[in-house]
Amino acid sequence: MNYDELGDKMKHVKMMSLKNCPHCRKALQLIEQLKKENLRYTTVEIEVIDEKEHPEIANYYDYWYVPAFYVNEYKIHEGIPTIEKMQSVLEEAIR
Repeated sequence: MNYDELGDKMKHVKMMSLKNCPHCRKALQLIEQLKKENLRYTTVEIEVIDEKEHPEIANYYDYWYVPAFYVNEYKIHEGIPTIEKMQSVLEEAIR
C-alpha cells in the first residue's frame, strides 16, 4: 500500500484545544516530531478546534481537559500529552 492509498483510508482526527494552552502546543510539537520520524504519519491530518472560537462544536464532545483527540468521533486521548499518547492517536488514525 502506498501513502496515497493510506490517505484515502485515513480516519478523521479532531483536536480540541485552546490557543494559549501549553499542553496543546506540546501535543502539536510531539506530533510533528513523530511525523519526521515516521513517514506513515505524514498523511494524518488533524482538525484543530479551538473551544473558545467554536464552542458550538466543542460542546458536542465529552471532555474536561485539552488537548483532547478524537478519531472518528471516539476519544483517544485527553490531557497532558506524551510521545506515546500522541503516537497512539496517529496509529489509530491510520489503522
